[in-house]
Amino acid sequence: MLQQKKANKKNPLWFIGAAGVFILTQGKFLLTLLKFGKFGGVFLSMLVSIGAYAIIFPWSFSIGFVLLILVHELGHVAAAKQKGLPVSAPMFIPFLGAFINMKRHPRDAVTEAYIAIGGPVLGTVGALAVFGAAYYFNSPLLYSLALAGFMINLFNLIPIHPLDGGRIVTAVSRWLWLVGLIGGLVLIIYNFSIILFIIWVMFAYNLYTKYVKYRKNGGEKRAMAASFLIPAEPLIAQGYLIPGEEHKRDLDFVTYSDLEGQQYVYVIWEGLDFTGTIPLMQQALIRKVHVTRLERIQKEDGLHLMLHCQVDYDPFDNDKYFEVPNASRWKYGIAYFALAGFLFAMMSLVHKVGNI
Repeated sequence: MLQQKKANKKNPLWFIGAAGVFILTQGKFLLTLLKFGKFGGVFLSMLVSIGAYAIIFPWSFSIGFVLLILVHELGHVAAAKQKGLPVSAPMFIPFLGAFINMKRHPRDAVTEAYIAIGGPVLGTVGALAVFGAAYYFNSPLLYSLALAGFMINLFNLIPIHPLDGGRIVTAVSRWLWLVGLIGGLVLIIYNFSIILFIIWVMFAYNLYTKYVKYRKNGGEKRAMAASFLIPAEPLIAQGYLIPGEEHKRDLDFVTYSDLEGQQYVYVIWEGLDFTGTIPLMQQALIRKVHVTRLERIQKEDGLHLMLHCQVDYDPFDNDKYFEVPNASRWKYGIAYFALAGFLFAMMSLVHKVGNI
């Protein structure tokens, strides 16, 4: 009996090693998938996640679990497309779930809430379908997956950024963030979860920087990097002087926005006859654009310059972002609490019917 307990007590590094072995053994197949572009990246990240979960759970459960996460993320994608916002395909991170990258931020809290609630809504539909199949086939596996699906979507409704709940309540009341902050801490104390702890710490720090630190310092300052590859041979032939790799300088720029609200920074370096365009993820007040490094790269067609530059900016605080009509506040508030209550009730039903 003592030997059996010791055998079950594996070193945590074993899990990491096993995941690495899985990736290496499937490396050739996974590299082939990458040739299919962004969808290949989605399948690759899904396979890695399935392999990671399969270290702990059976393969059948791991595949179903990742598919339920995919349905949840597709809800966000569909909602963003309906609002005309470009988003990336879902990318999976083992034991943390998945995410989509917003290529442009919503312009108001209602749009943010609409995109956020799309995930739990479609995810709940997916879990309901699994529950229906579990009841029809009387399958313990499907009951377990249905429970996991309802749990995923309920967990995401905790009113903490970057979880969906934290974004949904933006259109209801930002005071609910405080509820999430305190409630999240209570959940961590009574049912410790390393994932929830990491999310809670990030959320607490974000609130601190947004409402305490940067208000004292006169506003939040941010920076983003961009790089451009410039053929150097034509410049040398025309007599342009090529600066050294450690060259630093401020660049001239012009900023503008298109009709959809996407802001761009048009960068100019007359000394190298260079112009480039940098899209910003949010509306901002540009402080300066400057060169951080100039890298020389020798390619088959000659010398090239990799221009590394940085845009320093202050986020533009749109005072109207949080101006939500009362009708919308009630609508999202009712939808949020009704969905949370329904998910909790379905988890109880799965426990009762499936004997889990």
